[in-house]
Amino acid sequence: MLWLALVLFIALAIAVLRGGRLVNLGDIELNGWWLLFIALGLQAGTNWLPESATGLGVPMMLLSYVLLILMVGMNRSKPGMWIAGIGVLANFLVIAVNGGMPVLAEAAKVASGFTITEPDLSNSVKHVLLDESSRLTFFADVIPLRLANIGQVISLGDVFLALGLGMFLEYELRRPRRYFRRGAQAESGTAHRQSQNRD
Repeated sequence: MLWLALVLFIALAIAVLRGGRLVNLGDIELNGWWLLFIALGLQAGTNWLPESATGLGVPMMLLSYVLLILMVGMNRSKPGMWIAGIGVLANFLVIAVNGGMPVLAEAAKVASGFTITEPDLSNSVKHVLLDESSRLTFFADVIPLRLANIGQVISLGDVFLALGLGMFLEYELRRPRRYFRRGAQAESGTAHRQSQNRD
């Protein structure tokens, strides 16, 4: 998503301006990081379901959010993670109770630059049109965004997710760099070798 990529880029830029190091990205450790790739794979897989299996789309989406919640819980002590977790949980709840993420038609019109009269969600596994029967609508896709002529409608959960991930990245880039990774083998230092030579 363009807006999420932009938020993360801004977080990285702020961290660097405040003395952070991009090299720290290589030292980031996440417990259960592999759950992220399974979750993303499940979400991507919903776009390739045959018509006879479209009913599996929402369960696959919900399972992906369960995995993300589990990963966030495993890393809850890291800055920003609990905020990201609120966002993931909010999206999970609204999709679960509505059988999909409700999208506000008026917000979709604004995001499109008023080029559409009503969003076409017939081919969407994840989204449904928000109406009077929708529940937890304050967690639905009701916030219109338009960046670089690309329109998108996001939810409050998406905002919390972006904020939490931004805080996490900013912290990781600004923390002291570890010159010796866990489990690394190091040779004796110069001072130690000199003391051996004197003996």
